Amino acid sequence: MPGPEESIFWIALCAVLAPLLAALLLRGKVPEVVLLLVLGVVIGPNVLDLAVTGEGVEMLRELGLGMLFLLAGYEIEVDELVGKGGRRALATWIACFAVALGLIGLIGLTDAIHAEIAVAIALTSTALGTLLPILKDNGLLASPFGRTLMNHGAYGELAPIVAMAVLLGSRGVFASVLVLVAFFVLALVVHRFSARISREGSVVLAVVQRGAESSGQPQVRLVVLLLVSLGVAAAVFDLDVVLGAFAAGFVLRGLLPQGHESLEHKLEGLAFGLLIPVFFITSGMAIDPQAVLDEPVALVAFVALILLVRGGLVLLATWTTRVDGERAFDGRESVSMGLFAATGLPIIVAVTSVAVSAGEMTATNASVLVAGGALTVLICPFFAQGLLTRSHPEQVIPGDGPGH
Repeated sequence: MPGPEESIFWIALCAVLAPLLAALLLRGKVPEVVLLLVLGVVIGPNVLDLAVTGEGVEMLRELGLGMLFLLAGYEIEVDELVGKGGRRALATWIACFAVALGLIGLIGLTDAIHAEIAVAIALTSTALGTLLPILKDNGLLASPFGRTLMNHGAYGELAPIVAMAVLLGSRGVFASVLVLVAFFVLALVVHRFSARISREGSVVLAVVQRGAESSGQPQVRLVVLLLVSLGVAAAVFDLDVVLGAFAAGFVLRGLLPQGHESLEHKLEGLAFGLLIPVFFITSGMAIDPQAVLDEPVALVAFVALILLVRGGLVLLATWTTRVDGERAFDGRESVSMGLFAATGLPIIVAVTSVAVSAGEMTATNASVLVAGGALTVLICPFFAQGLLTRSHPEQVIPGDGPGH
Protein backbone atom coordinates (compact mmCIF):
# COMPACT_ATOMS: atom_id res chain seq x y z
CA MET A 1 0.00 0.00 0.00
CA PRO A 2 1.48 3.40 -0.99
CA GLY A 3 2.52 5.70 1.83
CA PRO A 4 1.61 9.40 2.13
CA GLU A 5 4.93 10.53 0.58
CA GLU A 6 4.44 8.43 -2.57
CA SER A 7 0.80 9.44 -2.80
CA ILE A 8 1.58 13.16 -2.62
CA PHE A 9 4.30 12.76 -5.26
CA TRP A 10 1.96 11.13 -7.77
CA ILE A 11 -0.80 13.63 -7.03
CA ALA A 12 1.62 16.52 -7.56
CA LEU A 13 2.81 14.96 -10.83
CA CYS A 14 -0.79 14.65 -12.07
CA ALA A 15 -1.46 18.27 -11.11
CA VAL A 16 1.43 19.32 -13.38
CA LEU A 17 0.58 16.93 -16.23
CA ALA A 18 -3.07 17.95 -16.51
CA PRO A 19 -2.60 21.54 -17.78
CA LEU A 20 0.30 20.45 -20.02
CA LEU A 21 -1.80 17.73 -21.64
CA ALA A 22 -4.77 20.05 -21.95
CA ALA A 23 -2.74 22.77 -23.71
CA LEU A 24 -0.20 20.78 -25.76
CA LEU A 25 -1.99 17.62 -26.83
CA LEU A 26 -5.70 18.35 -26.54
CA ARG A 27 -5.55 22.02 -27.62
CA GLY A 28 -7.80 23.09 -24.78
CA LYS A 29 -10.73 21.01 -26.11
CA VAL A 30 -11.01 18.97 -22.91
CA PRO A 31 -11.50 20.83 -19.60
CA GLU A 32 -8.51 20.49 -17.32
CA VAL A 33 -10.68 19.30 -14.44
CA VAL A 34 -11.63 16.22 -16.48
CA LEU A 35 -7.96 15.38 -17.00
CA LEU A 36 -7.37 15.77 -13.26
CA LEU A 37 -10.17 13.29 -12.61
CA VAL A 38 -8.92 10.82 -15.25
CA LEU A 39 -5.35 10.98 -13.97
CA GLY A 40 -6.70 10.45 -10.47
CA VAL A 41 -8.49 7.31 -11.63
CA VAL A 42 -5.25 6.03 -13.22
CA ILE A 43 -3.06 6.49 -10.13
CA GLY A 44 -5.83 5.51 -7.71
CA PRO A 45 -6.30 2.22 -5.84
CA ASN A 46 -8.72 0.87 -8.47
CA VAL A 47 -6.17 0.97 -11.34
CA LEU A 48 -2.40 1.36 -10.75
CA ASP A 49 -2.62 1.72 -6.97
CA LEU A 50 0.12 4.35 -6.87
CA ALA A 51 -1.65 6.69 -4.45
CA VAL A 52 -4.23 6.54 -1.69
CA THR A 53 -6.11 9.16 0.29
CA GLY A 54 -4.49 8.76 3.69
CA GLU A 55 -4.73 11.22 6.56
CA GLY A 56 -2.39 13.87 5.14
CA VAL A 57 -3.80 13.71 1.61
CA GLU A 58 -7.35 13.82 2.96
CA MET A 59 -6.59 17.09 4.77
CA LEU A 60 -5.29 18.65 1.53
CA ARG A 61 -8.38 17.37 -0.25
CA GLU A 62 -10.68 19.01 2.29
CA LEU A 63 -8.80 22.30 1.97
CA GLY A 64 -9.08 22.07 -1.82
CA LEU A 65 -12.82 21.52 -1.62
CA GLY A 66 -13.05 24.41 0.82
CA MET A 67 -11.09 26.80 -1.42
CA LEU A 68 -13.24 25.85 -4.42
CA PHE A 69 -16.40 26.87 -2.60
CA LEU A 70 -14.84 29.86 -0.86
CA LEU A 71 -13.89 31.34 -4.25
CA ALA A 72 -17.35 30.57 -5.59
CA GLY A 73 -19.00 32.28 -2.60
CA TYR A 74 -16.63 35.24 -2.94
CA GLU A 75 -17.66 35.85 -6.57
CA ILE A 76 -21.37 35.99 -5.76
CA GLU A 77 -22.99 39.39 -5.42
CA VAL A 78 -25.63 39.28 -2.67
CA ASP A 79 -27.56 42.13 -4.32
CA GLU A 80 -27.87 40.00 -7.44
CA LEU A 81 -29.10 37.01 -5.45
CA VAL A 82 -31.93 38.94 -3.82
CA GLY A 83 -32.78 40.91 -6.98
CA LYS A 84 -35.20 39.93 -9.71
CA GLY A 85 -32.69 37.72 -11.50
CA GLY A 86 -31.71 35.98 -8.28
CA ARG A 87 -35.32 35.32 -7.30
CA ARG A 88 -35.94 33.86 -10.74
CA ALA A 89 -32.89 31.60 -10.35
CA LEU A 90 -34.12 30.44 -6.91
CA ALA A 91 -37.58 29.67 -8.31
CA THR A 92 -35.93 27.72 -11.12
CA TRP A 93 -33.90 25.66 -8.64
CA ILE A 94 -37.01 24.89 -6.57
CA ALA A 95 -38.75 23.74 -9.75
CA CYS A 96 -35.72 21.59 -10.62
CA PHE A 97 -35.76 19.97 -7.20
CA ALA A 98 -39.50 19.30 -7.34
CA VAL A 99 -39.20 17.71 -10.79
CA ALA A 100 -36.14 15.71 -9.68
CA LEU A 101 -37.97 14.36 -6.61
CA GLY A 102 -40.94 13.39 -8.78
CA LEU A 103 -38.85 11.61 -11.42
CA ILE A 104 -36.60 9.85 -8.91
CA GLY A 105 -39.65 8.88 -6.85
CA LEU A 106 -41.22 7.24 -9.90
CA ILE A 107 -38.00 5.44 -10.80
CA GLY A 108 -37.63 4.40 -7.16
CA LEU A 109 -40.93 2.51 -7.40
CA THR A 110 -39.12 0.01 -9.64
CA ASP A 111 -36.46 -0.46 -6.93
CA ALA A 112 -33.86 0.71 -9.47
CA ILE A 113 -32.72 3.63 -7.28
CA HIS A 114 -31.99 3.95 -3.58
CA ALA A 115 -31.03 7.10 -1.65
CA GLU A 116 -33.65 8.96 -3.69
CA ILE A 117 -33.23 12.33 -1.95
CA ALA A 118 -29.45 12.29 -2.40
CA VAL A 119 -29.80 11.50 -6.10
CA ALA A 120 -32.45 14.22 -6.53
CA ILE A 121 -30.15 16.78 -4.91
CA ALA A 122 -27.30 15.69 -7.20
CA LEU A 123 -29.53 16.31 -10.25
CA THR A 124 -30.07 19.97 -9.34
CA SER A 125 -26.50 21.14 -8.76
CA THR A 126 -24.38 23.50 -10.87
CA ALA A 127 -20.59 23.52 -10.57
CA LEU A 128 -20.16 27.26 -10.25
CA GLY A 129 -16.61 26.87 -8.95
CA THR A 130 -15.74 24.86 -12.07
CA LEU A 131 -17.40 27.40 -14.40
CA LEU A 132 -15.85 30.50 -12.82
CA PRO A 133 -12.53 30.24 -14.71
CA ILE A 134 -14.43 29.99 -18.02
CA LEU A 135 -16.43 33.12 -17.23
CA LYS A 136 -13.34 34.98 -16.00
CA ASP A 137 -11.09 33.99 -18.89
CA ASN A 138 -13.62 35.26 -21.41
CA GLY A 139 -14.71 38.45 -19.68
CA LEU A 140 -18.27 37.20 -19.22
CA LEU A 141 -18.68 37.87 -15.50
CA ALA A 142 -19.95 41.43 -15.98
CA SER A 143 -22.17 40.62 -18.98
CA PRO A 144 -25.94 39.96 -18.69
CA PHE A 145 -25.25 36.35 -19.67
CA GLY A 146 -22.55 36.01 -17.01
CA ARG A 147 -24.64 37.61 -14.27
CA THR A 148 -27.60 35.35 -15.06
CA LEU A 149 -25.37 32.26 -15.08
CA MET A 150 -23.83 33.36 -11.78
CA ASN A 151 -27.32 33.56 -10.24
CA HIS A 152 -28.24 30.07 -11.44
CA GLY A 153 -24.81 28.78 -10.40
CA ALA A 154 -25.04 30.36 -6.94
CA TYR A 155 -28.37 28.75 -6.16
CA GLY A 156 -27.21 25.58 -7.91
CA GLU A 157 -24.50 25.28 -5.26
CA LEU A 158 -26.00 26.95 -2.20
CA ALA A 159 -29.48 25.40 -2.36
CA PRO A 160 -28.23 21.79 -2.69
CA ILE A 161 -25.89 22.37 0.27
CA VAL A 162 -28.82 23.58 2.38
CA ALA A 163 -30.96 20.67 1.14
CA MET A 164 -28.19 18.26 2.14
CA ALA A 165 -28.04 19.77 5.63
CA VAL A 166 -31.81 19.65 6.13
CA LEU A 167 -32.84 16.45 4.32
CA LEU A 168 -29.81 14.18 4.72
CA GLY A 169 -29.06 14.95 8.37
CA SER A 170 -29.69 12.42 11.11
CA ARG A 171 -31.51 14.87 13.42
CA GLY A 172 -34.77 15.28 11.56
CA VAL A 173 -35.92 18.25 9.47
CA PHE A 174 -36.95 20.62 12.29
CA ALA A 175 -33.79 20.11 14.34
CA SER A 176 -31.66 20.40 11.18
CA VAL A 177 -33.27 23.75 10.33
CA LEU A 178 -32.56 25.03 13.84
CA VAL A 179 -28.91 23.95 13.59
CA LEU A 180 -28.66 25.57 10.16
CA VAL A 181 -30.04 28.84 11.51
CA ALA A 182 -27.59 28.69 14.43
CA PHE A 183 -24.70 28.22 12.01
CA PHE A 184 -25.76 31.20 9.90
CA VAL A 185 -26.02 33.33 13.05
CA LEU A 186 -22.46 32.26 13.92
CA ALA A 187 -21.30 33.17 10.39
CA LEU A 188 -22.93 36.59 10.81
CA VAL A 189 -21.13 37.09 14.13
CA VAL A 190 -17.82 36.18 12.45
CA HIS A 191 -18.58 38.71 9.71
CA ARG A 192 -19.39 41.47 12.21
CA PHE A 193 -16.25 40.76 14.22
CA SER A 194 -14.10 40.67 11.07
CA ALA A 195 -15.61 43.93 9.83
CA ARG A 196 -14.94 45.57 13.17
CA ILE A 197 -11.24 44.72 13.32
CA SER A 198 -10.74 45.59 9.62
CA ARG A 199 -12.40 49.01 9.69
CA GLU A 200 -10.43 52.05 8.58
CA GLY A 201 -8.12 53.30 11.32
CA SER A 202 -7.83 49.88 12.93
CA VAL A 203 -4.36 48.98 14.21
CA VAL A 204 -4.88 45.39 13.05
CA LEU A 205 -5.79 46.57 9.53
CA ALA A 206 -2.68 48.74 9.38
CA VAL A 207 -0.45 45.81 10.34
CA VAL A 208 -2.10 43.53 7.79
CA GLN A 209 -1.76 46.12 5.02
CA ARG A 210 1.92 46.74 5.79
CA GLY A 211 2.66 43.02 5.61
CA ALA A 212 0.61 42.37 2.46
CA GLU A 213 3.67 42.09 0.19
CA SER A 214 6.03 40.63 2.79
CA SER A 215 6.90 37.00 3.44
CA GLY A 216 4.35 37.02 6.26
CA GLN A 217 1.37 37.29 3.86
CA PRO A 218 -1.10 38.05 6.69
CA GLN A 219 -3.99 38.64 4.28
CA VAL A 220 -3.78 35.14 2.81
CA ARG A 221 -3.31 33.62 6.26
CA LEU A 222 -6.38 35.43 7.57
CA VAL A 223 -8.47 34.10 4.66
CA VAL A 224 -7.23 30.57 5.35
CA LEU A 225 -8.10 31.07 9.04
CA LEU A 226 -11.58 32.26 8.05
CA LEU A 227 -12.05 29.20 5.82
CA VAL A 228 -10.80 26.75 8.44
CA SER A 229 -12.78 28.40 11.27
CA LEU A 230 -16.12 28.24 9.49
CA GLY A 231 -15.29 24.76 8.17
CA VAL A 232 -14.62 23.54 11.71
CA ALA A 233 -17.79 25.30 12.93
CA ALA A 234 -19.80 23.49 10.24
CA ALA A 235 -18.28 20.18 11.33
CA VAL A 236 -19.11 20.92 14.99
CA PHE A 237 -22.71 21.58 13.95
CA ASP A 238 -22.56 18.28 12.03
CA LEU A 239 -23.00 20.11 8.72
CA ASP A 240 -21.02 19.55 5.55
CA VAL A 241 -17.78 21.54 5.47
CA VAL A 242 -18.83 22.82 2.03
CA LEU A 243 -21.41 25.01 3.77
CA GLY A 244 -18.68 26.52 5.97
CA ALA A 245 -16.52 27.23 2.93
CA PHE A 246 -19.38 28.86 1.06
CA ALA A 247 -20.17 31.00 4.11
CA ALA A 248 -16.49 32.00 4.31
CA GLY A 249 -16.69 33.21 0.72
CA PHE A 250 -19.75 35.32 1.51
CA VAL A 251 -18.04 36.80 4.58
CA LEU A 252 -14.94 37.64 2.55
CA ARG A 253 -17.03 39.34 -0.14
CA GLY A 254 -18.82 41.33 2.58
CA LEU A 255 -15.45 42.53 3.87
CA LEU A 256 -14.22 43.36 0.34
CA PRO A 257 -17.32 44.49 -1.56
CA GLN A 258 -15.23 46.16 -4.27
CA GLY A 259 -12.83 43.23 -4.56
CA HIS A 260 -9.09 43.15 -3.91
CA GLU A 261 -7.01 42.32 -7.00
CA SER A 262 -3.75 41.54 -5.21
CA LEU A 263 -5.38 39.23 -2.68
CA GLU A 264 -7.46 37.53 -5.37
CA HIS A 265 -4.34 36.69 -7.39
CA LYS A 266 -2.68 35.19 -4.33
CA LEU A 267 -5.73 33.14 -3.40
CA GLU A 268 -6.14 31.87 -6.96
CA GLY A 269 -2.47 30.90 -7.01
CA LEU A 270 -2.88 28.92 -3.78
CA ALA A 271 -6.22 27.43 -4.83
CA PHE A 272 -5.66 26.54 -8.49
CA GLY A 273 -1.93 25.95 -8.09
CA LEU A 274 -2.22 23.36 -5.32
CA LEU A 275 -5.38 22.76 -3.35
CA ILE A 276 -8.14 22.51 -5.97
CA PRO A 277 -6.17 20.12 -8.24
CA VAL A 278 -5.64 17.88 -5.20
CA PHE A 279 -9.40 17.81 -4.63
CA PHE A 280 -10.22 16.79 -8.20
CA ILE A 281 -7.39 14.23 -8.45
CA THR A 282 -8.44 12.55 -5.20
CA SER A 283 -12.07 12.62 -6.39
CA GLY A 284 -10.90 10.67 -9.44
CA MET A 285 -9.04 8.24 -7.19
CA ALA A 286 -12.36 7.37 -5.55
CA ILE A 287 -13.95 6.35 -8.87
CA ASP A 288 -14.02 2.64 -9.58
CA PRO A 289 -13.87 2.35 -13.42
CA GLN A 290 -14.98 -1.27 -13.32
CA ALA A 291 -18.12 -0.29 -11.41
CA VAL A 292 -18.82 2.38 -14.03
CA LEU A 293 -18.27 -0.11 -16.89
CA ASP A 294 -20.61 -2.56 -15.18
CA GLU A 295 -23.40 0.07 -15.05
CA PRO A 296 -23.34 1.88 -18.43
CA VAL A 297 -27.11 2.30 -18.52
CA ALA A 298 -27.16 3.91 -15.08
CA LEU A 299 -24.36 6.28 -16.12
CA VAL A 300 -26.11 7.40 -19.30
CA ALA A 301 -29.44 7.69 -17.51
CA PHE A 302 -27.97 9.88 -14.77
CA VAL A 303 -26.33 12.26 -17.26
CA ALA A 304 -29.56 12.40 -19.29
CA LEU A 305 -31.54 13.24 -16.14
CA ILE A 306 -29.12 16.06 -15.26
CA LEU A 307 -29.52 17.51 -18.76
CA LEU A 308 -33.30 17.15 -18.59
CA VAL A 309 -33.92 18.38 -15.05
CA ARG A 310 -31.29 21.04 -14.43
CA GLY A 311 -30.35 21.94 -17.99
CA GLY A 312 -33.88 21.83 -19.37
CA LEU A 313 -35.51 24.00 -16.72
CA VAL A 314 -32.70 26.59 -16.73
CA LEU A 315 -32.99 26.70 -20.53
CA LEU A 316 -36.75 27.30 -20.21
CA ALA A 317 -36.23 30.00 -17.56
CA THR A 318 -33.64 31.74 -19.75
CA TRP A 319 -35.73 31.51 -22.92
CA THR A 320 -38.73 33.08 -21.21
CA THR A 321 -36.77 35.94 -19.57
CA ARG A 322 -37.97 39.31 -20.85
CA VAL A 323 -36.41 42.77 -20.65
CA ASP A 324 -38.67 45.65 -21.74
CA GLY A 325 -40.92 43.14 -23.47
CA GLU A 326 -38.11 41.61 -25.51
CA ARG A 327 -36.36 38.27 -25.01
CA ALA A 328 -33.20 38.83 -23.01
CA PHE A 329 -31.39 35.89 -24.65
CA ASP A 330 -31.66 34.22 -28.04
CA GLY A 331 -32.08 30.50 -28.61
CA ARG A 332 -28.38 29.63 -28.71
CA GLU A 333 -27.71 31.63 -25.55
CA SER A 334 -30.59 29.89 -23.78
CA VAL A 335 -29.33 26.43 -24.73
CA SER A 336 -25.80 27.47 -23.74
CA MET A 337 -27.10 28.65 -20.35
CA GLY A 338 -28.85 25.33 -19.82
CA LEU A 339 -25.71 23.37 -20.67
CA PHE A 340 -23.53 25.46 -18.38
CA ALA A 341 -26.09 25.05 -15.56
CA ALA A 342 -26.12 21.26 -16.09
CA THR A 343 -22.37 21.11 -15.39
CA GLY A 344 -22.08 19.42 -12.01
CA LEU A 345 -19.39 17.69 -10.00
CA PRO A 346 -18.33 19.09 -6.59
CA ILE A 347 -21.83 18.88 -5.10
CA ILE A 348 -22.26 15.42 -6.61
CA VAL A 349 -19.02 14.35 -4.91
CA ALA A 350 -20.18 15.88 -1.63
CA VAL A 351 -23.71 14.46 -1.66
CA THR A 352 -22.57 10.94 -2.62
CA SER A 353 -19.95 11.05 0.15
CA VAL A 354 -22.65 11.92 2.68
CA ALA A 355 -24.96 9.18 1.36
CA VAL A 356 -22.20 6.54 1.41
CA SER A 357 -21.16 7.55 4.95
CA ALA A 358 -24.78 7.23 6.08
CA GLY A 359 -25.03 3.76 4.53
CA GLU A 360 -27.77 4.87 2.13
CA MET A 361 -25.67 4.49 -1.06
CA THR A 362 -23.10 1.92 -2.11
CA ALA A 363 -19.61 2.92 -3.21
CA THR A 364 -20.41 1.43 -6.62
CA ASN A 365 -23.41 3.68 -7.15
CA ALA A 366 -21.42 6.67 -5.87
CA SER A 367 -18.71 5.92 -8.48
CA VAL A 368 -21.34 5.94 -11.23
CA LEU A 369 -22.80 9.27 -10.08
CA VAL A 370 -19.38 10.92 -9.72
CA ALA A 371 -18.41 9.62 -13.17
CA GLY A 372 -21.66 11.09 -14.50
CA GLY A 373 -20.78 14.43 -12.95
CA ALA A 374 -17.34 14.24 -14.58
CA LEU A 375 -19.01 13.61 -17.95
CA THR A 376 -21.12 16.76 -17.59
CA VAL A 377 -17.92 18.73 -16.91
CA LEU A 378 -16.46 17.23 -20.10
CA ILE A 379 -19.36 17.70 -22.50
CA CYS A 380 -21.52 20.57 -21.23
CA PRO A 381 -19.03 23.48 -21.19
CA PHE A 382 -17.57 22.29 -24.52
CA PHE A 383 -20.89 22.51 -26.36
CA ALA A 384 -22.04 25.56 -24.38
CA GLN A 385 -18.95 27.52 -25.42
CA GLY A 386 -19.44 26.46 -29.04
CA LEU A 387 -23.02 27.75 -29.05
CA LEU A 388 -22.01 30.97 -27.36
CA THR A 389 -19.26 31.55 -29.93
CA ARG A 390 -21.74 31.07 -32.77
CA SER A 391 -24.19 33.42 -31.10
CA HIS A 392 -21.40 36.02 -30.67
CA PRO A 393 -18.84 35.29 -33.43
CA GLU A 394 -16.93 38.47 -32.59
CA GLN A 395 -16.03 37.01 -29.18
CA VAL A 396 -13.27 34.41 -29.04
CA ILE A 397 -13.83 31.90 -26.26
CA PRO A 398 -10.75 29.76 -25.63
CA GLY A 399 -11.11 26.40 -23.98
CA ASP A 400 -8.15 26.37 -21.64
CA GLY A 401 -7.51 28.00 -18.30
CA PRO A 402 -7.06 27.10 -14.66
CA GLY A 403 -9.68 24.85 -13.18
CA HIS A 404 -11.18 23.76 -16.51
